Amino acid sequence: MLSEYLQLIEKFPSSKLDKTEKYLLIESAMLQEIVTYIKNELEYPLLLDITAIDNLYLSHPSQSRFELRYLFRSKEFENTLTLGVILTDLALGVETLSSLYSVADWLEREVFDQYGIKFRGHKTLKRILNHNEFIGHPLRKDYEITKGQLCTTTQDMLDEMTPLLKERELDMDRDDLMILNLGPSHPASHGTIRTLVALDGEKIVAGASEIGYLHRGFEKSCENHPYNQIIPYTDRLNYCSALMNNIAFAKTVEDMMEITLPDRGIFIRVILGELSRIIDHLVCLAAGLLDMGGQTNYWYLFNPRNDAYDFLSKLTGARLTNSYMRIGGMTHDLYDGWESDLESVLSKVQKGLDDSLLMIEHNRIFQDRLQNISPVSAQEALSYGFTGPNLRASGVAYDVRSANPYYYYDHFEYDMVVGSMGDTYDRMMVRFEEIVQSMKIIRQATKGIPSGAIRVSDPRISLPPKDEVYGTIEGMMNQFKLVYEGVQVPKGEFYGGYEAANGELGFYIVSDGSGTPYKVKVRAPSYAHMASYPKIIENYQVGDAILTLGSLNIIAGEMDR
Repeated sequence: MLSEYLQLIEKFPSSKLDKTEKYLLIESAMLQEIVTYIKNELEYPLLLDITAIDNLYLSHPSQSRFELRYLFRSKEFENTLTLGVILTDLALGVETLSSLYSVADWLEREVFDQYGIKFRGHKTLKRILNHNEFIGHPLRKDYEITKGQLCTTTQDMLDEMTPLLKERELDMDRDDLMILNLGPSHPASHGTIRTLVALDGEKIVAGASEIGYLHRGFEKSCENHPYNQIIPYTDRLNYCSALMNNIAFAKTVEDMMEITLPDRGIFIRVILGELSRIIDHLVCLAAGLLDMGGQTNYWYLFNPRNDAYDFLSKLTGARLTNSYMRIGGMTHDLYDGWESDLESVLSKVQKGLDDSLLMIEHNRIFQDRLQNISPVSAQEALSYGFTGPNLRASGVAYDVRSANPYYYYDHFEYDMVVGSMGDTYDRMMVRFEEIVQSMKIIRQATKGIPSGAIRVSDPRISLPPKDEVYGTIEGMMNQFKLVYEGVQVPKGEFYGGYEAANGELGFYIVSDGSGTPYKVKVRAPSYAHMASYPKIIENYQVGDAILTLGSLNIIAGEMDR
C-alpha cells in the first residue's frame, strides 16, 4: 500500500503522505487528474466512499477548516487507498468525480448536504438526506444540534426528471407519457423510499429517487456520545441484522486501538454475525417472493426467522435491536444449552429453504419474472459502488471475509457465491446459497469454539466484574472512569470495513484522543445500491421495478442513517 502512495508522490510531486501514512494529501486542483490515474493506471475500480472533516476544533497541519476524504479499493480488493483533499476555497469547492464513478453522484450530494461543500460539474447538486427546506449543514461543528427544522412542502422532483426526459428526447406533455410516484408510502417500496418514474405504457423510460425520510442524524449523534453508548444507535442502521452493525462498529474501534479479542469472543461474533446474515437474507427473500405473489414461500422463510429471533432474545434479552456487543468484547457469555437451541434454528432454516426452493427453483413463472430483469454488469456494479451479494451476483468475486480475512475466516471452510448475469434472479439466488454457506460457518464455529474469556481484560476498555466493583476500590474506580469518561481512543483516522449482510459496512472514525469520537462516517451499502436503482429499472415494467428493489434489499434505516 505504501508503495502506491510513493508512486503517486513520484507522479504528482505536489502531493504528500500524511505523517501517519494513512492517506495521501493532495491539492484540490489536482483531484480529477490524480483520481483518473488511480482508477486507470493503479486499477482501483471501486470508489468506496467520500466524506469530509470539519477541522474547526481539531488542530491539523493543513490549516484548512474543511478536508475531503476519498476511499478507493483495488481490483484485487485487498488494498484501500485514501486521498485527503485540502479545501482552500470553500466557495470554489472541487471537481465532481461522477464521470469516473457513477456512485460519486450521490456520495457528493451527501457531502454537499451535510457540509456545504460544492462539487463543480455535478448535474444535480442538491440535498439528499435533509429535507429541501433545511437551512445550514448539520455536520459542521458549529451547527446548533438542538435546532429543530420542520418540512412543510414536498418536492415535485421535476428538476431531476425534466433533464432525464430531454436526454431521451421525450416530451413531458405527451398524452401517452405518465409521471407516477412509487412510494414513499407503498407496501412494495421496502421502506420509506420515493421513486418518480416516467411511464410509456407500463415501461419505465426515466426514474429519479428521493430518500432521507428516515434520516435521524446518526453521525451527528455519534459526535456527542461515548463509543460504547453509540452501539445501541448502530442497531437501528440495518435493523434486519442489527448485531452485524454492533460488531462492525466495535471491530473498527478495536482495530484503531490495536485490540485483539480473546478467541472465544471472536467465535461468538462469528456465530452471531453469520446468524444475522441468515436472518437478513431470509427477510429479503421472503419479502421479494411476496412481492411477486408467493405468499406460501413467505411463510416458509419468515417462520424460521422468528425462531432465530427467539434464540437471540434468550441470549441478549432483545429480539430485533440487541445491543449485545461492547468495545473489547460483549456483555455476557453464551447461556447453557445454546448449542442445541442454535442447531434447532439452523434445522428449521434448512427446512424453510428446501421447501421454498422446491416451489420456485424450476418454476417457469418465477424464472420469467426474474431472469434478465435489471441486469448489472461487473463493470457497472463496480462503478455503482456495489458490494456484498449484489456485487457478487454480477460476477465479481469480492467478499471482505476473503479479501481481508478477520476473525479466523481464512480458517473456516465455505464457498464464495458468485453469479453471472447480475439480474434480479442472480441477486436473489446468491442469497439463497449464502444462507447455506453461513450455516456451514456457524456449525464449524460452534464445534470449534474455545473456552475462556469473552472480552479483553484491560480495565481501560472493559468494565470490571461486579464483585470487584462492589468489593474493591480499584474495581469501583475503574467502573466509574469507564462509564464517566468512556473508552479513550488514540488520536487519528481509521476506516474499518466489515462484510455485512448487504455488503461492505464501513465506519470512518476520526478520534481526537477523548472518549467520544470527533467524527463517525458510515459507509452504508444500501446507500450505494439505492443510487443505482433509478437507472437499472429503466426500460423495464413497473412490476419488474418492484422485484428489482426487493432483490437489492434496500434497508432505509441504514441508507438514511
